[in-house]
Amino acid sequence: MLNVPIRMKKFSLLFLIITFCCTSNAQTDATGSAPNSIFKLYEKHTYTNNDNILLPFRILYPENYDKKKKYPLVLFLHGAGERGDDNESQLTHGAQLFLQEENRKNYPAIVVFPQCPKESFWSSVIADRNKTPVQFAFDYSRPSNVPLVSSFELVKQLMNEESIDPTRIYVVGLSMGGMGTFEMVYQYPNLFAAAMPICGGGDVSKYDSRILKTSFWIFHGTKDPVVDVKTSREMVDRLKKLKAEVKYTEYPEALHNSWDNAFVEPEFLKWMFGNVRR
Repeated sequence: MLNVPIRMKKFSLLFLIITFCCTSNAQTDATGSAPNSIFKLYEKHTYTNNDNILLPFRILYPENYDKKKKYPLVLFLHGAGERGDDNESQLTHGAQLFLQEENRKNYPAIVVFPQCPKESFWSSVIADRNKTPVQFAFDYSRPSNVPLVSSFELVKQLMNEESIDPTRIYVVGLSMGGMGTFEMVYQYPNLFAAAMPICGGGDVSKYDSRILKTSFWIFHGTKDPVVDVKTSREMVDRLKKLKAEVKYTEYPEALHNSWDNAFVEPEFLKWMFGNVRR
């Protein structure tokens, strides 16, 4: 198994309260939320970058992992409410989806959940906390935040050390992680076969033809009180203008926790794993 060497602005109160409430109400069901006790299959590790900044992460290996085979890799970026350094909270939403017996059998993969520290954010976005929903200013000309860069470096290290199919690397993210997902694809356009941002957003003005190797399935709730649905709609419109491969699913009654809807989409994993980088 993996032996990674030990190397390696705040959002509005409303954002944190709503995210916390969604987290606190998590259920052990098909939505992908579950108690921490079932997460023991996700091994604990830490990546350290060249500046000695740590990035905790959990990793799930396929059943009967065979290094003679090549497996897809899924990078999952959590939301703002799961930031920290406990190397556990990041599994609150989405981790159970990859533990379901049927999914482990049908979609064997290496799944990685890094954890962003509380004082940082996946995306380099700036937020206006005086407005509801929060107003986000995306600008990809700014340097990417360290946790996002470290997550990319971690994926590259795993590709060197583990048995991974380089044409089947995927990124999924919710809320803050949805924003990180869009930025990941922009900053590293030759890496991902597919991206699935949930209630996120990105720099529409910067998105260009570099992203055309990646397929997108975007999700958002129409009534989201935290991240305005227009942030996803604008990205979808831009992707369509670029003639990118993009699907968009909007849930008319969903609030901020539209990931609960996304994770029970019958085609969620089938669509993702069906993509190969062009």
